[in-house]
Amino acid sequence: MKKKIPLIGLLFLFFWESDSQASIHPVDPIRLTLSEANRLAALPLSCMQVEYPNKLNQTLADASHLKGPKELHPAFYGCFDWHSSVHGHWMLVSLLRQFPKLDQAEEIRAKLDKNLSAENIAKEVAYFFMPENSGFERTYGWAWILKLEEELLLWDDPLGVKLSANLRPLAGLMVEKYLDFLPKLIYPIRVGEHSNIAFGLSLAYDYAQTTNNQALSQLIRDRALHWFERDTDCPLTWEPSGYDFLSPCFQELDIMRKVLEKGQFEIWVQEFLPSLHHLNFSLEPAKVSDRSDGKLVHLDGLNFSRAWVLYGLATEFPDTYGHLIKVANEHIAHSLPSIVDDNYEGTHWLGSFAVYALQQAP
Repeated sequence: MKKKIPLIGLLFLFFWESDSQASIHPVDPIRLTLSEANRLAALPLSCMQVEYPNKLNQTLADASHLKGPKELHPAFYGCFDWHSSVHGHWMLVSLLRQFPKLDQAEEIRAKLDKNLSAENIAKEVAYFFMPENSGFERTYGWAWILKLEEELLLWDDPLGVKLSANLRPLAGLMVEKYLDFLPKLIYPIRVGEHSNIAFGLSLAYDYAQTTNNQALSQLIRDRALHWFERDTDCPLTWEPSGYDFLSPCFQELDIMRKVLEKGQFEIWVQEFLPSLHHLNFSLEPAKVSDRSDGKLVHLDGLNFSRAWVLYGLATEFPDTYGHLIKVANEHIAHSLPSIVDDNYEGTHWLGSFAVYALQQAP
């Protein structure tokens, strides 16, 4: 299962830039340049309208639901699965916001306009009302829809205004689903894959803050405190599990950083992950043994998600946690050279994680 994409050798070398010197220090900020944005944009652009191979993840109520991916999901049928398609769309909008002069900007805009039409989004909304599929993509895909809508709202461009209006019914449905589901979830979901509840809360909270949705913001804050406020000594040494692309410990840290006041968070994190405070804190990047294996390549995503959490912490608390930039840089440098290759198992989604991590760098 391969899709040919030009190899980018040693891609990460181009990302390391310093304001004051040509040589690179381990804690220098990493920047996403226009050149590398062009290269990374090729990943979702090459698959966002490619229907097969495809993993539908649907529950069949009866034989009438046996339809092709494009018929079921006319907006998000490409890039192997629904959620990867969604965050691939987010990535392209995000790159256009940051780099309006991307080489393939017009092609990207045309494909976004075609996929995110009002008609297509209406069909995506209808899918969630099909019998047996109301919980489709809970909560990982829900969170990425809200992230995409947030990005469109922040994009100062007529196309962004149009597409945001088109996507709004689906984003609104995701908000309703969060408001309905979170009070029912008695216990948190602490895993390293899609259903990790802290990750979904984190992206949804960003959306709620941007849109001033007080009901969603308050519910997320209440549930995060209910589940996580009393946690101590998170077993980071137990991570990673073999298929992780999210760190259970770090994702919990990320949402608590967002919902707690600074003083409260500083007290909480000292109990939750006290080792982060040490200047000699280290964490070995996760290793991928076979990037043609769709599960094993998850670990490249783990390196990026660890990095964005550490960047967020270092940005908000530079005096206390600035030393963690070096650890985050090491994680990105480990995986970035390998994500643009001919292994569709990783290329259909890893670009989004890389871009999100790089955008969180101080």
